[in-house]
Amino acid sequence: MNKPEALALLVEQARQGELIFSASVATSLKVQEAIDVADCSLDTATKIILNEPLLAAKVVAVANSAAYSRGSEVSNVRSAIARLGFNTLRGLVASVVMRQIAGASRNPVIRAKINQLWEHSAQVAALSQVIARRVTKLNPDTAMFAGIVHEVGGFYLLSRAEEFPCLLEPDDLSGANDDENFDEFSEAATKEESQDAIIGRAVLKNLNLPAEVNEAVEAMWYGLHAMPPETLGDTLLLANDLAKTVSPLDTRTDSETNRCESEIDFVVGEGSLLSILEESEDEVITLSAALII
Repeated sequence: MNKPEALALLVEQARQGELIFSASVATSLKVQEAIDVADCSLDTATKIILNEPLLAAKVVAVANSAAYSRGSEVSNVRSAIARLGFNTLRGLVASVVMRQIAGASRNPVIRAKINQLWEHSAQVAALSQVIARRVTKLNPDTAMFAGIVHEVGGFYLLSRAEEFPCLLEPDDLSGANDDENFDEFSEAATKEESQDAIIGRAVLKNLNLPAEVNEAVEAMWYGLHAMPPETLGDTLLLANDLAKTVSPLDTRTDSETNRCESEIDFVVGEGSLLSILEESEDEVITLSAALII
């Protein structure tokens, strides 16, 4: 089976709702459901999170990152949740789900791609949080949440790469610059984008995410955004462009993905995007590092 055939099969399975998840994903989704109930108290949430050691460590680490600590440190899960709030907590549960969707492959190539994709996602989440707070004036916790899950389809594809190794093969772009083949490759690119959207949308449906997060992730599949950014989708796309670690599944060329920050700088109030990023560098670094745990 070649790559197009494997993608076609996965797309058809996604359309039929026949997604394959590990048992650990189901467990984490139950955690998500438990903290989503309207009357979930701080004490109840603390007990739930304490039963998941990796999640507990992540919650405390994020609470102590420069983006949230504001100079004071917490040393327990209850205090960390109180500082972060339930919206951020839901995003952190989603971050665990993302890693679990990809699974723990025995293949070193797949493992490396999963790690790179998660590093990319953590950077996008941290940048989205800063851009939402400092530039677009949107809810920064929601923006971070969107950044965490924006590559949900990619994690699922990597989870199936052991079964379908051809998914790791690069796209064949030979002849893409020939005039006679241009339309063919444009059509293939459009088809591939729709495949990403179909698979990603099917996975998102299982996660029961907020509508505004789903809409922002949808914007990622089309790649068009306003500059300066206005919407949550714009925020997510800008963060994606600024992330230093590129997704291993990104089909763009190196010249397209390696855009320097100065190329997309713009005025924000009395400053600029670059000045805001410089001021917030420590926040982005510590928050993305905390998310990677």
